Amino acid sequence: MKERDSYRLGNVQVSITETDKPNKLKVECFDGEYRSEFTVSEYEFKNYRRLMNQRITQAYKNIDGEED
Repeated sequence: MKERDSYRLGNVQVSITETDKPNKLKVECFDGEYRSEFTVSEYEFKNYRRLMNQRITQAYKNIDGEED
């Protein structure tokens, strides 16, 4: 699959790749220990990227046992 984008959110490496399904993207997250992946639509990625990034950051904080 073709990589669309990749970036870091603190300790979490985020990679966005195309999928076989039209208008769907795979989001892979890895902090060196835990790996997570999910799919989003092109629309969601374009219009809700900030919210997605906030949720990724919060999820990895919760894994590490950090409190808000």
